Amino acid sequence: MLPKYEFGDEVRIIRNVRNDGTYPGVPTGTLLIRRGSTGFVINVGTFLQDQLIYTVNFLDQDKIVGFREEELIAIDEPWTPSKYESREKVRSKVTLAVRGEVRAAPGMEGEILKVLRDETGGVQYQVIFHDHVLQVPESALEAVHVYDDEEKEHA
Repeated sequence: MLPKYEFGDEVRIIRNVRNDGTYPGVPTGTLLIRRGSTGFVINVGTFLQDQLIYTVNFLDQDKIVGFREEELIAIDEPWTPSKYESREKVRSKVTLAVRGEVRAAPGMEGEILKVLRDETGGVQYQVIFHDHVLQVPESALEAVHVYDDEEKEHA
């Protein structure tokens, strides 16, 4: 198991990272690093003897956070920002049909399974609506706002 990145390499984070309870002084679930942010590898270690963990220093945010290799890309790799990411809840803004059969009506909620950044015409997503997985352009989706406990108290 050889590391892809070494000490000093600049990397980009490809998904939002929230505190899973291991980042001290910050409530669990709090956004730590936004996708697209860049930092420098300062250490490479292992977790459970089969996963490489890269410690990345975000100088501009004064944070040091650990990442799995699949959460990183090299700074010189192409990066297309996306509005949504895997596991986010979304809502269809339009009728989505396959061969004339409606699979998702406007307003139907779904969940992002995969982000497809390299598609012709821009970012697209594999979204599951009930039991149908559809490839949907970003323009056909809107966010489903999920309130946390603090927001509910102030709503």
